[in-house]
Amino acid sequence: MVQDFGIRSSYLSRRLRLTTLIRLRWLAVAGQSIAVLFVALYLKFPFPVSICFALIACSAWLNLLMSFRYPINHRLEPRAAVTVLAFDILQVAGLLYMTGGLQNPFAVLMIVPVIISATSLPAYSTIALGVLVTICATVLAIIYLPLPWYEGETMQLPFVLIAGVWCSVVSALAFTAVYAYRVAEEARLLADALTATELILQREQHLSALDGLAAAAAHELGTPLATIALVAKEMERALAKDDRFAEDIELLRSQADRCREILKRLTSLSSTSEEHMSRLKISSLIEEVIEPNRDFGINIEVKKLRGEGVEPVIRRNPGIIYGLGNLVENAIDFARATVDVSWGWSDKTVEIIISDDGEGFAAEILDRIGEPYTTGRDREINEHGGGLGLGLFIAKTLLERSGATITFRNRNDPGQGAEVVVIWPRNQLVADQ
Repeated sequence: MVQDFGIRSSYLSRRLRLTTLIRLRWLAVAGQSIAVLFVALYLKFPFPVSICFALIACSAWLNLLMSFRYPINHRLEPRAAVTVLAFDILQVAGLLYMTGGLQNPFAVLMIVPVIISATSLPAYSTIALGVLVTICATVLAIIYLPLPWYEGETMQLPFVLIAGVWCSVVSALAFTAVYAYRVAEEARLLADALTATELILQREQHLSALDGLAAAAAHELGTPLATIALVAKEMERALAKDDRFAEDIELLRSQADRCREILKRLTSLSSTSEEHMSRLKISSLIEEVIEPNRDFGINIEVKKLRGEGVEPVIRRNPGIIYGLGNLVENAIDFARATVDVSWGWSDKTVEIIISDDGEGFAAEILDRIGEPYTTGRDREINEHGGGLGLGLFIAKTLLERSGATITFRNRNDPGQGAEVVVIWPRNQLVADQ
């Protein structure tokens, strides 16, 4: 489910909002118009003003067409967005051709559509637009109309300087596009992973709430069920000798007794759950975390490291239980034979250490463990049997929300297993006594 959600979310995040393009293009139309009017009316440089305004009008016409054709919240498919951004590149290139090519100081504006693509479209779309800008810049370095200048004078920059401008445009294009793409991609991955974490935590909270619902149901059904049982007993006493009703009455009583037993079990489970819902000891927390993972052929050893005074009683937190359970499950997946869960406390901290005897975390990505879509173990194992690399991220996020500090490391001897250390400030974790 989380994987499907991640795919859908990633797909939607790569569709550019139409309103974003329309607003940016109106800004471009206004800026281009002001620049043309300033050069033509104030500086009074001769250049083909009418053709320049015709190109600007094309952008305005496209904006109006898209505004009337699509709703304001429409998201463009990647192919349509690339087409629109390619038009913007060609429109700017046309204006530059009329006004000096790469000698024009506004030549760098050709890279703007590529940056927009880098933040919201797939990589191949950005590459295609980058190639288009490079081609346009190359053509404009060779073929262009004279740069607008004072009447009777001609401004012609040396070719070496034009080549330098070409290099600056291409290098700025590459650097800003890669930088914008990486930042946007990391933001998308983090947003998707955080949303998946919220869904899982919400599910855990809903499961915890079921115990309260069971208690309420048992309480509400207890009275009418007792009435049914009493009526059934009276009917049995009155009609026990009537063969027509004896069997049905016996069935009614047996089913009523069965319902009472079910409600009794629900009440017992709920009361036990409610007793531990608000508070439980560290040892009880450890047992609850590791109990679902005991039947996977891996020996789980629980060790007490230290303890000063009475064992802490902590506030029950579904996020902590899920996060620690995820760490234990991950250790079991990669352990050879044994997983150690060590725990202890002092007057200032509560500490839990989960370690295994597997190969340990990959050294080259040890510093990135806990980031979304990063797996710290064997890549081949993850590709053939694993998930998206969200498990450790979700566990880390949930535990850090409870105030914990988490450290991922390998054991002292290379190849002797991985170790995860979780430490809470005691005053944040321990329940009020």
